[in-house]
Amino acid sequence: PGAGWWPAPGQWYSNLTGGMNTSLNIAFYGSYNHFLDDTDPASQDYWSDAISYNRQLNESHFGKMHRYRVEWDLPDKKGNKENNYTETFGYIRWFLDDEFILEIKGEGLKAAGTGGEISSEPMYMLLNTAISSQWGFPKCPAACPCSAYDCHGGFQETCGFAGGFCDTLNPGAEYKINWVRVYQDKNDPKQKVGCSTTERPTKTFIEAHEEKYMRAGDVHPLKPIRKGGGTCSLTPPTDEIYPESCGGSSHGVCSLKNKLPLCECHEKWTGPHCMNPEGYDDIIWEHRETLGDLGFWGPSFGQGMGIGLVVCVLLGILLAAPVVLKMGRRRMEGYRSVEYEPEV
Repeated sequence: PGAGWWPAPGQWYSNLTGGMNTSLNIAFYGSYNHFLDDTDPASQDYWSDAISYNRQLNESHFGKMHRYRVEWDLPDKKGNKENNYTETFGYIRWFLDDEFILEIKGEGLKAAGTGGEISSEPMYMLLNTAISSQWGFPKCPAACPCSAYDCHGGFQETCGFAGGFCDTLNPGAEYKINWVRVYQDKNDPKQKVGCSTTERPTKTFIEAHEEKYMRAGDVHPLKPIRKGGGTCSLTPPTDEIYPESCGGSSHGVCSLKNKLPLCECHEKWTGPHCMNPEGYDDIIWEHRETLGDLGFWGPSFGQGMGIGLVVCVLLGILLAAPVVLKMGRRRMEGYRSVEYEPEV
């Protein structure tokens, strides 16, 4: 469907279910995305294929904290005993303060015929405000140059914003997160913790295609986790959690190292600026491959093989003994080899 139009039957994904005060975002699918600062449209522009829903919020929503929840069920080709071992396609469900917002079922992705599915790849969570350098409004209104976006500027800097947008940021906007919790079913073999699992060996794949994951100046794409070493400010210790303060006094301290102010992390904190708690995976799913994993088998020296070697050595000694004894007897009787040259 065209941007701003509701999709006709068969034009968009099926098996999408929205909740109360929720509707399909008809401005966010199948669109060609070109940004004002693109220098190479062939590599920077793209067609979006995104499923998006809008949830209506009122003024009271911004006066208190809220709880956002995502339920993510993985696809399973083999099924399980509960569904008579029938293939399942998974789903993703969103909730706001325990009120249902949206559900995407894997059946709809499969029916679209694009090869898409509910992802089972290792993931990480990125929590940000998603503020674009041009504020997500690539289509410029009439009589507006859209050369800059600045709520503190004049008409030419603000005309590209949607009406009332800048008012939402005054006198100031804050983004606060109280907690993030992840729950997984330890009895479900599909649910694994880790960046590189048996089914999705991400680390091995990146190592085999390093050129696709490196930036200019990189030697290897995968780098060890740095504990400290980030540049910082030698101001008095503070509890403010900023990179310049090495995460605050409880995370680390800024000290001079090689004439540079660098972060030193306290125990249980890591990262260049001590901003992250140390962690580890309980199980390392992806192990280094051996020749046996690839179908090659070297010589085995098990119990049977060991006995066989001993027998072969004894047979060799028995066969060689008569020859050695015969040569010794001839030498004692005065025989010499043809290479022998008598002394002159």
